[in-house]
Amino acid sequence: MTVQLGVVMDDIATIKPYKDSSFAMLLAAQARGWMLWYMELSDLFLRDGVAYAQMRSVQVIDNKTNWFELGEVHLQPLHSLNVILMRKDPPFNIEYIMATYLLEHAEKLGTLVVNKPQSLRDVNEKLYTTWFPHCCVASLVTRRIAQLREFLTIQQNIVIKPLDSMGGDSIFRVQQGDLNTSVIFETITQREQKYVMAQQFIPEITQGDKRILLINGEPIPYALARIPQVGELRGNLAAGGRGVGVALTERDIWICEQVGATLREKGLLFVGLDVIGDYLTEINVTSPTCIRELDQLFGLNIADKLLDVIASRLVQHN
Repeated sequence: MTVQLGVVMDDIATIKPYKDSSFAMLLAAQARGWMLWYMELSDLFLRDGVAYAQMRSVQVIDNKTNWFELGEVHLQPLHSLNVILMRKDPPFNIEYIMATYLLEHAEKLGTLVVNKPQSLRDVNEKLYTTWFPHCCVASLVTRRIAQLREFLTIQQNIVIKPLDSMGGDSIFRVQQGDLNTSVIFETITQREQKYVMAQQFIPEITQGDKRILLINGEPIPYALARIPQVGELRGNLAAGGRGVGVALTERDIWICEQVGATLREKGLLFVGLDVIGDYLTEINVTSPTCIRELDQLFGLNIADKLLDVIASRLVQHN
């Protein structure tokens, strides 16, 4: 029987195929002879307790100018698919959450959803690091400006960021005595109406913000160190960072050991850890990237390793 694989993602026409991890997964699945179905968030709907989608078959081609072909629209229940990859990029907003509820209906009827819908809701990519404080620098999650000021006074040098964005969006470094402190705190908390995370600044950011990929809780042995541009705080590739391949250090492996079993138990089959220096800073579960960069640098096929795990789960289910 041919495996029916669906993907929920942003508009495939707007991706950069040479660096898109969802695209790498589709290429690997197509190479196995799996049938591919493409959906965007707006294609999902629920009727009488059954989740459906207006989905289209998709073929992918590994080039930079003409990388996909879509078939006609088919209205099908989501549980007609064996597996669905939930690869919609943040923002993690109420629309994203509602989509996970729809996907959960398909899961209830036997479809494997990667990553697990409930865990996508439970694991905030910034906040979930606080479940592993022994892996992290000092941190604070608050809406109160006075608490941020106190934290800054203690730490002297901090990074502050929203809890629902990606790609380095709206991340600020604040040092004691910075004349912009008040406006930064007011803006990022929307005048104490929004929770934010503050973390002790890690100087090793100049050596890169490492993205470590875990498949079913086990790390790929290499990471992509995303080096900030000169004069820039953020190493994110979306913010202009430069990717350098590195082998995992003993500390990196230790961090993976601390979090891997928990992620596996929560049904998070594909996760990207962000590590700066010796410290875990984020646990990315929505649509982690860097597959294609690491594949190219080290001759890997990371997506195929993920599909091995998915195929094993499908066999166990049947």
